[in-house]
Amino acid sequence: EMSLSGDNIPTDVYTNLIDTVHESLPLLHRYMELRKKLLKVDELHMYDLFAPLVEEFKWDIDYVEAKKLVLEALKPLGEDYLKVLENSFETRWIDVYENEGKRSGAFSWGAYGTHPYVMLNHKDNLNSMFTLAHEMGHAMHSYLSDEAQDYRNSQYTIFLAEVASTLNEALLMDYLLKKTDDPKAKMYLLTYYADQFRTTVFRQTMFAEFEKITHERMEAGESLTPQDFSKIYYDLNKLYHGDNMTVDKEIELEWERIPHFYTSFYVYKYATGFSAATSFSKQILDERQPAVDRYLGFLKSGGSDFSINILKKAGVDMSTPEPIKQGMEVFKNLIEQMEDLTK
Repeated sequence: EMSLSGDNIPTDVYTNLIDTVHESLPLLHRYMELRKKLLKVDELHMYDLFAPLVEEFKWDIDYVEAKKLVLEALKPLGEDYLKVLENSFETRWIDVYENEGKRSGAFSWGAYGTHPYVMLNHKDNLNSMFTLAHEMGHAMHSYLSDEAQDYRNSQYTIFLAEVASTLNEALLMDYLLKKTDDPKAKMYLLTYYADQFRTTVFRQTMFAEFEKITHERMEAGESLTPQDFSKIYYDLNKLYHGDNMTVDKEIELEWERIPHFYTSFYVYKYATGFSAATSFSKQILDERQPAVDRYLGFLKSGGSDFSINILKKAGVDMSTPEPIKQGMEVFKNLIEQMEDLTK
């Protein structure tokens, strides 16, 4: 209650996420079964999750092509959005390439009264193109919020921060999947997207459940030894990954190296943000203009209301299972496409 109260997030949002993801665990188990089949292994281990399912596949995309594809993919968001985005490409909002002394990674940042600036370390590949789409989602969210709101209400919360960036990635993925005929390229994209669901929705929700269980035990006056933490964490990995995964004993120690556990009840925001973005993308692709209008209203809202209310006005109610279920429909569709390619 204390950790969620700052954003006025009801605890029901937290428990609803865990409960709804539990209902969808058979989909993750199905994906593990498919991975096991594609990797042709007798036993699927946790470390096999890092193994590529498409061998010797390289997708070269230079920065000029990446900008062009991102603009094409984001056309559903309308001319006004694209006009600002195109202008950002032309007027040096972005520090594009690696350079001596430049830090790694990518981010968007800025001050009220100026447009945001984006730092990239572009490497002319598929991942870098998705990073461009992602960071420009942040930049556009900040730009439109700053334009529409006064200084006091311009900043959006962490609960909302990953929605716009992930939405851009979802639209880019949808565009590439529809445009790609090469089976190997398609499988690469499907795996890329399915693993985002696995790591951002399922894994982060598992982390959130780990926190919930351990805090509840503490509040009940029970002891919590390192062995207790390890058993809770191991059992959750078994539950989430299912019978097709050989959950090695060593994974029980992973909780010790997750830095987010030192910021209580934070990790759930990754899963809710991804789910909200997936819900937005599905609505935009299905409904077009009415959903676009609601979404642009979300981008212009900044911090003018509580986060949960801003999303609700835009058509995504995170206090209900619906946005998470919409995301799971997308995940199910990815698995079905992967299964079709392997027949």
